[in-house]
Amino acid sequence: MLTFGLVGAGGFGREVMPFARDSLQRSTGAAGGQLDVVFVDDRLAGQVVNGLRVLSVADFETTGERRLFNIAVADAATRRTLAARLRLCAEPVSLIAPNVVIGDGNSIAPGAILCPFTNVTSNARIGEFFHCNIYSYVAHDCVIGDYVTFAPAVRCNGAVTVGDDAYIGTSAVLRQGTPERPMHVGARAVVGMGAVVTRSVADGVTVVGNPARAME
Repeated sequence: MLTFGLVGAGGFGREVMPFARDSLQRSTGAAGGQLDVVFVDDRLAGQVVNGLRVLSVADFETTGERRLFNIAVADAATRRTLAARLRLCAEPVSLIAPNVVIGDGNSIAPGAILCPFTNVTSNARIGEFFHCNIYSYVAHDCVIGDYVTFAPAVRCNGAVTVGDDAYIGTSAVLRQGTPERPMHVGARAVVGMGAVVTRSVADGVTVVGNPARAME
C-alpha cells in the first residue's frame, strides 16, 4: 500500500488536499484502492478532518509499505525541519492542480505545491518545497529558492530571483528584472500584502507599500 501524508491539517492543508489526491493519481498511477491518503498533524492526531484520518508525525513514519509526503505549512523554518525528518522515512512529492499551466524549459524541485490557477511560464528554476498559492505566477527566467512561499495572487515577473525562505504576501507585485541585472528578493525577506517591489530587497528585510519600502 502506498501512503501519502500531507503535513498540516490547517486552512492551507485543507485547501490543498482536494487536488492532492488527483495529482498523486496522475503522478504515481496508483488507483484509489492502492493509495491511502492522510493528514499528518500532531495537534489533531486521532481526529478526522474532511473525512480523512489525521496521524501524528511518529505514526506516519511507521505506517504503510511506501510513504510519500508534502508539507502544507507556510512557515519556512518549520517546513525545513519537518522535511529533514520525514525524508528519513518517506519521499517528497510535488502536488500540482489539474489546471496549472507549466511552460517549457522549467525546473521544479520536489515538494512544490502549485495551487489551482497558477502558472510557471518558461525557463524558470524553482527550489524545494515551494508554495505557489491560487492565482500566482512565476514568469520567465526567474530563480526561486528553497522553501519560498507565494501567498495568493503574487505577480512574479520575468528575471526575478527570490532567496531561500522568503515570503511574498497576497497580491504583491515583483517588478521585472533583466538577464544582466535580475531583480532580487533576499533570503528570509518578507514582502507585505499588496506591495509593489521596484528595487531589490536585502536578506531578512520586510518591505511594504507602493513602492515597497523597508519597515522601520
